[in-house]
Amino acid sequence: MRALRILVVVMGIMLVGGFVALVLSIAYTVKYRQAAMPAAVPAPYVAPAIELPSGTRIETMALGANRLVLSIITQDGNRELLMLDPASGRRLGTIPLRTAP
Repeated sequence: MRALRILVVVMGIMLVGGFVALVLSIAYTVKYRQAAMPAAVPAPYVAPAIELPSGTRIETMALGANRLVLSIITQDGNRELLMLDPASGRRLGTIPLRTAP
């Protein structure tokens, strides 16, 4: 019975010591990792201009992995999907949308 009591006390001390060591390790890592890493200022994003015909309205936009798709309504009421490369602003294609008869 005495050996069991000693074993429980030793394991309790080990548990508390391990918890304290874990907390100190996390605190040390957080403190010195932030001090070692300078605050990076992101470069401003400069996007190329996208030319749209006069009177065109953008209805919706969707961004994919390497495509920007604009659903547009032209001045005469036609709807189109305009696909662009977001990095260069280059027009990849246009899909006219028509209603079925």
